[in-house]
Amino acid sequence: MQFELSLEYLEKLKEAISKQDNAILTAQLIELYEVDIASILNRLDLEESIYLYNLIEEDLKANVLLELEEDKREAILATFSTKEIAEQLDNMDSDDAADVINELPQEIQNEVLSQIEDIDQASDIADLMSYDEGTAGSLMAKELISVYAHETVAACIDEIRRQTDTVETMYAVYVVDMNDKLIGMLSLKKLIISHPLAKVEEIFDADIISCKTSSSSEEVAELIQKYDLVVLPVVDQLGRLVGRITIDDVVDVMREEAEKDIQRMSGITDDVDSNDSTWRLSRARIPWLLVGMCGGIVGSRIIGSYEDQILLRPEMAFFIPLIGAMGGNVGVQSSAIIVQGLANNTLITDRIAPKLLKELGVGLINGLICSVLILGYNLLISESWALAATVSLALITVILCASFLGTFVPLMMNRFKINPALATGPFVTTLNDIIGISIYFIVGRLLYSII
Repeated sequence: MQFELSLEYLEKLKEAISKQDNAILTAQLIELYEVDIASILNRLDLEESIYLYNLIEEDLKANVLLELEEDKREAILATFSTKEIAEQLDNMDSDDAADVINELPQEIQNEVLSQIEDIDQASDIADLMSYDEGTAGSLMAKELISVYAHETVAACIDEIRRQTDTVETMYAVYVVDMNDKLIGMLSLKKLIISHPLAKVEEIFDADIISCKTSSSSEEVAELIQKYDLVVLPVVDQLGRLVGRITIDDVVDVMREEAEKDIQRMSGITDDVDSNDSTWRLSRARIPWLLVGMCGGIVGSRIIGSYEDQILLRPEMAFFIPLIGAMGGNVGVQSSAIIVQGLANNTLITDRIAPKLLKELGVGLINGLICSVLILGYNLLISESWALAATVSLALITVILCASFLGTFVPLMMNRFKINPALATGPFVTTLNDIIGISIYFIVGRLLYSII
C-alpha cells in the first residue's frame, strides 16, 4: 500500500521517540519501504532522525541513507565515526558509495576509504572518484556480470552464480574477449535454452550499444532514452568493459538537470532548494534581479527621453505595460520551445534560418490576431485613430521582434556552449521590455506626425 506521510502520523512518531518507545517505532518501520523511512527522517529534527535511524534494520540502513536529502544525509553522517561511515559504504553499490563519500569533507575521505573492509569495494570506489563529475565514469557502477566468449554455457552459468554475490540486480550478461574488451551481450533467455556445451561466442548478440567513461551525462541520458535501454555498459578508451549505468541513475541525472534548468529559467544562478539558508537563497537570486533592475532603469530612461511626446499624448502611457508584457511573454514562449528542442536533441542546431522563419511566421499570426483585437478595443473606447494605429502596429512589431529574439538568443547561446536555459528567464524578458518600449514610442512618433 502506498504510504502517505501526514502531520498526524509524524506527531505520533515524534511522541514515541520522545518516550523512547522502541516497540512502537520498530513496528512502524517494518511496514515501510526505505524511501518512506527516508521521507520521515527528512521531516524530523536531527536528534530525532538519528534516534530513529539507529532502530532501522542493518541491511536497510544503507538504502535509507541514499534516499535522504543531501543536507540531512550530511548532518547524520557528521555524527558518525569514520569506521561507522565505512560500514555503511560497504553495503552500497560502488557508484552510490562514491557519491556519498564525495559529499564528505575532503580531510576524512581517505580515512573512510582506508577503513572499508572489502578491499575490492574500496578500490572500485577510489576508481570512480577519479572521474570528473558529469561523466559516464562518475555515474557508472563497477558491479556487473561478464563472461568470456570462449566459455561454454555451463561454465558461463557457474560464473554468473559466482558473480551474483556482488551484483544485486542482474540486467544483462556482457561478453568480453581475452583482453576484457566488450564484444557483445548474452540474453538470459538464450542462456537458459542453449545446450550446456554450446560456446558463448555461438549464441551472444554482437549488436550492443555502449558509451565511454569520458562521455557526458547528457550523452548517456540521450542513449538510454533513444534506444529505450534499462542498462548501458561503459568502456574505457581501449574498449575494455569497466562498468554499467542503470536507468535509475540516469533518471536522477535527468531530474537534477531539469531542476537546474528550471532554476536558470527563473533567474536563479546556483543549485538551491527551499531548505537552504536565507543568505544562500538570496545570493542565488540577486544576480538576475540586478540585471532586471538595470533593464528597468534603461527602460525608464527610454520613456524619459520621450517625455515631451507623453506630455502631448498622455494616453500613450496607458499601453506601456501592455507592450512590455506582451513582448516578454512572446519571447519566453519562443525561447522555451527552442530550449526544449535543444534539451531533447530534436532540434538541428546547424539549420537556424528555417527555425527563425518558422517562429517569425508564428509570431506574425499571433501578432495579427492580437493587434486586430487591440485595434477593435481602442476604436470602441477611444476616438483617436492615431492611438489605435500606434498600439496595434507597435504590438505586432514587438511580437515579431520578441519571437525573433526568443528563437535566436538560445540558439546562439547553445552554439557558444552557454546553457540556453538562461535565455528563457529575465534575460529575454528584460531585453524585450527595452526593445518593446523603444518600438512603441518610435511608432507613436511616426504615426502621430502622419495622422
